Amino acid sequence: MMNILITGGAGFIGSAVVRHIISETNDNVLVVDSLTYAGNLESLKLVENDPRYRFSLTNICDRSSLDDIFAEFKPDAVMHLAAESHVDRSIDGPSAFIDTNIIGTYTLLEASRHYWAGLDDEKKSLFRFHHISTDEVYGDLHGTDELFTETTAYAPSSPYSASKAASDHLVRAWNRTYGLPTLVTNCSNNYGPFHFPEKLIPLVILNALAGKPLPVYGDGAQIRDWLYVEDHARALYRVVTQGVIGETYNIGGHNERKNIDVVTTICEILDQLLPNKPAGITHFKQLITFVKDRPGHDMRYAIDASKIERELGWKPVETFESGILKTVKWYLENETWWKRVQDGSYAGERLGLKD
Repeated sequence: MMNILITGGAGFIGSAVVRHIISETNDNVLVVDSLTYAGNLESLKLVENDPRYRFSLTNICDRSSLDDIFAEFKPDAVMHLAAESHVDRSIDGPSAFIDTNIIGTYTLLEASRHYWAGLDDEKKSLFRFHHISTDEVYGDLHGTDELFTETTAYAPSSPYSASKAASDHLVRAWNRTYGLPTLVTNCSNNYGPFHFPEKLIPLVILNALAGKPLPVYGDGAQIRDWLYVEDHARALYRVVTQGVIGETYNIGGHNERKNIDVVTTICEILDQLLPNKPAGITHFKQLITFVKDRPGHDMRYAIDASKIERELGWKPVETFESGILKTVKWYLENETWWKRVQDGSYAGERLGLKD
């Protein structure tokens, strides 16, 4: 049994990790989250009454509070998912991304190092700091048939991806300089239940249900590798418990799709599941609207996840077809969750258009 401290555990990926650990293991979890706009405790309702789950409303930039949390909870591992994570928001307001993703990661690393240095030799050898990152740090694969590997050079394009690249470098530096036992994972685009509605897939689903336009950047030819969030949660737990210290593992779904194909697939599923459509709509594809592309938009990301399969035995369970069907059905069946999100700080506005 482990004590696992999970930052950002009320977010989309973080909450999936928490639900997985509480339901599938005997480990204890402490979620540290500041509950910014995308943090949602309702994503943790399935586990909130479990005695092995705890929550702390704490900002990872608050070193004093982190020190108290480490001293009281005594974690065996840290899974660091707290981050500002939306490219469009980083274009509109990059400072929050610098604060959370860079300063916050530095503060958490220092709190972890201070705690780790005070452990006895056995506990020191077992401690893990697992930093969860993104494939966007690698930049753009446009014009090639290559895949991102763990040794691909970093070439971030947006304030978001640059801030995540910086945090990755900090984590690796704390391993090399101070010996802190760290691991890094870089994942492809996640989707699935409890996804915040500003991201492509939930935005398309909810706009379609409301009879609103389905915005597609440019011509929709941008390619992403899609990873079902519950597959990702399994992978992250495998890495924190079995990964080799100092290593990086890329996690992908082996599901490359053009954005326009993702949107049309959702439309086709909704056509089948919803015979009663919004007024004036015969097929949901009628709502597709091509809009001005995002500044600096990368055209293709694709993950080579062979290392984690070869070394740790993980591979995704869901295909894109099975995962997207589950996702659409989840949103149809969980209107209360997403309506409460929409009633809050996010109203479906277009972000990331600033000059």
